[in-house]
Amino acid sequence: MKRIYGRKIWGIIGLCGLLACLLICPACKEKRGELKKIWYNGSYNRDFNDLNPVHLAEAQKIGIEPVPSREAAEHASRQMEEIETNKYYEVEELTHSIPYLVPEAAKLLEDIGRNFQDSLRNLNASIYKVKVTSVTRTVDDVKNLKKRNTNSSENSAHQYGTTFDVSWARFTKVDEEDTLNIDRDRLKMVLAMVLRDLKKADRCYVKHERKQGCFHITARGEK
Repeated sequence: MKRIYGRKIWGIIGLCGLLACLLICPACKEKRGELKKIWYNGSYNRDFNDLNPVHLAEAQKIGIEPVPSREAAEHASRQMEEIETNKYYEVEELTHSIPYLVPEAAKLLEDIGRNFQDSLRNLNASIYKVKVTSVTRTVDDVKNLKKRNTNSSENSAHQYGTTFDVSWARFTKVDEEDTLNIDRDRLKMVLAMVLRDLKKADRCYVKHERKQGCFHITARGEK
């Protein structure tokens, strides 16, 4: 009986040691598989060529009435949601927009960030966040931007709370201790695959902005 009892004790100790190893020892963690090939089989300019009139028509249909100033934004015609940096995306410092979107657009942005990370996991890649560079603009914001950028549109879809820009040139790595780095060109390919799927599902309109280094995205309403 003593021998059997002793075996049980040592068995419990061994199990505890294994659990401790899995919890605290990086070498005991499940290893990531080999990085799969990342390739976008398409054309950014051809696949994402929804022009401003298309974005604008949808924005006017499901969005807010443009507000004159940031002070007036709290009285928007539709309730909007504040977007903040989270585990799926990072909101950069906004100079010509405010971090608010109508619910459809806020949900779309979160889905983009989540799908982007899921795709990276499926490719055995390290995990990154997408960066949001512009969100909702007031009438004053549009005027001020027009002074600095003569190519910007005064009748911008950004005024309706439906539209945001996501960078394809910059991404934020989630775990800096992860030694595997994915270059921006391949990260852009993964993001493009995510956006193409959402576009095919009638969730959004997308314009590939080469000079601005972003994808210009407008949420679509339900049919």
